[in-house]
Parts: sequence; structure tokens; C-alpha cells
Amino acid sequence: MREILQVRFGEIFLKGSNRPYFMRMLVERIRNAVKELNGHVWLSDSRVYVSDLTDMDEGIRKVSKVFGVHSLCRSLELPKDDFNAICEAAVQLVEDHHGTFKVNARRSDKRYFMDSPSINMEVGHYVLEKRPDLTVDVHNPELTISVEIRDQAYVYTKPIMAVGGMPVGTNGRATLLLSGGIDSPVAGWMIAKRGVSMSAVHFNSPPYTSERAKEKVLDLARILSESLCGIKVHVVPFTDIQMQIHEKCHPDYTTIIMRRYMMRLANAIAHKERAQALVTGESIGQVASQTMQALTCTDEIADIPVFRPLIGLDKVEIIDIANKIGTYETSILPYEDCCTVFTPRHPATKPKMEIILEGESKLDTEALIQAALDGTVVYDL
Repeated sequence: MREILQVRFGEIFLKGSNRPYFMRMLVERIRNAVKELNGHVWLSDSRVYVSDLTDMDEGIRKVSKVFGVHSLCRSLELPKDDFNAICEAAVQLVEDHHGTFKVNARRSDKRYFMDSPSINMEVGHYVLEKRPDLTVDVHNPELTISVEIRDQAYVYTKPIMAVGGMPVGTNGRATLLLSGGIDSPVAGWMIAKRGVSMSAVHFNSPPYTSERAKEKVLDLARILSESLCGIKVHVVPFTDIQMQIHEKCHPDYTTIIMRRYMMRLANAIAHKERAQALVTGESIGQVASQTMQALTCTDEIADIPVFRPLIGLDKVEIIDIANKIGTYETSILPYEDCCTVFTPRHPATKPKMEIILEGESKLDTEALIQAALDGTVVYDL
């Protein structure tokens, strides 16, 4: 008998002839998640299994963050022909339980010498003999002992829910505009959950933003990296561009013009990364630069799609997801980002394109963009 992780997947079942590709990607992602724990990962009979972990609790934490994993179980693996050992394993799992229970058996091996109802009765009877203080409740038990008969027998009690989604890398690449706020890490996580590999772009404006503000963004990227299977963060120097915009453009339009320059830079980096889309954390109407008119003005710059998974969510809903994925506490650390530098008192909410273009005509756009790209530093996390 040994303790292993039994990993279930969900949406991958819906795939047709290309299901083996998705399964290979999922196994690879799980293998990458537990490589530092020396875990052995394999696929058998519609389950992924992980054994030989040096730290089972850490293995559970890491695997539960892998996109494509629906749930996992901390299971006892036994020879399926040793029914007495299966019963003993069930007793072991209720050692600290007091109250009601039931046994739920399933067989993928239909040639097994007992059917599922018989397994339920025999294991339940054995547990009651060893633990007469317990009570069977088949309708609303406090604890369910699950027995699966596959190539081996697997006995467990509490499935652990995971993130779900699709394995990263099965649905293309995108580039995330990553600030130090609450929204953009959530947006990146949501798109990556659909199987999209992710790189990121962060705009840094020293001396108006501090080194600690940049480290905060890298910390957010490290949190995301566990589910994203790694992420490259392009830190782009943005001070010169902001200063030029502040000095030469209409004061009410500095934010929208700044956003357009961010789009230009992110678009260029996305092409370098062979990304097929940009991702932002904008929610419609949340701030002045996120009105429908303003978003139209910024989208005009990009020549690839711009995905906004938070577009219809309010702040409370976004915060709930940020808490769920573990980014919220880092996002609210009080370090400034470039979006708060030179914020206009009365930002334009219904910007006119002619005023935007007039302001941009005063800037040497090509030189500013090239200088920012030349000064970009890439962190591979």
C-alpha cells in the first residue's frame, strides 16, 4: 500500500480525436509542477497519477493550481485482488472520524469478482465491525469512503477541487498588460485558464515609480507563474514617453494618449513573442480610460485582438477572484504604478480622435517607441 495523488480532469473529456494531445499536455504540466518534489507522473485508465512525492501537502497545493486539473484525491493504492487490504485501508481513513459515513464504490474493471453494491456492503460492514461507534447514512453522510477498482484499487475520502480549465499551451499565446493593481493579474489568470500561454508587459516610470513597485509586479507574476507554467515579464521604461505626453499634449487627454502608447509597445512585444492577442484588465466604465469611447481609441492601435475578460465584472467580483487565486494581498500593497503618474484632474471620458492625433503629432512616436523597446528588461519567472 502506498499513498498517491489521483488526478481528475473535466473539460478534456469533451474533446474528440485530439483528446490525446490535450492529455499529453496535461501530464506534462503536472510533471513540471511536481518536478522539484521528485514526483512520478503517469496516465492510466482516464486518470493521471502522481507518486513518490517528497512533500505530499506541497504536491497537492501545486497540482491543484495546474489548469486542466478538475480535482484530485489523496488516495491509498492497493492490489485490487487483496480485498481484505482494501477494507483495512477504509478503516485507516476513518481513524479520526466520528459520526456518519457511507461507502461509494466504482469499477472501471467490470470483470472484478464483486459488483459495486457488493463492495459497498462488504467494506461498510467491515468498517462497522472495527468502528462500532460509527453510523451508516447513505443519503447525507458526514464522510464518504470512495473505492475505485481500476488497474489497482484506490481508496480515499475527500476530493480536493482544483482550478479546472484547459492545459496551458493548448490554445495559443497572448501578452498581458500587467500593472501592479488588482485587475490585470486576474485578467491574465482567466485567459490562461482557457489554455493560453502568457507573457507580460509592465511599464515602469522611475523615479516616479520605485524599485519596490517593480518588485511588487514581479511578485504578482511569480504568483501567476505557478498556474501559467512560467511567464516572461517585459519591464518597459516609460518615463520619457509620459514626460513628453505631459508636456506637449492636451491635459485632459494625457491618460488616453498614454494608454495608446502602452498599446503600441505591448503590440510590438506581442509580435516578438509570437503572441496572437493582447490581454488587459479593463472593466467597462470603471475609470475614465475605460469608457466605451476610450477603449475604442486604444484598440485602434493594436493589429491583433484585445481580450478583456473582466469587461462585465464589477470591482467586488474581481476582488473575489483575486482572493481566490492569491494575488489580492500583493496587489493592494501601497506602491505606486505608472498609471498614477501625471493623472489629469479632468480626464476625457468621451475623447475625440482629432484631439488625440493632434497631440500625438507633436511627439516623435517612432523614436520614443524604439528607445523604450531598446531599454526593456526581460524577467523569466
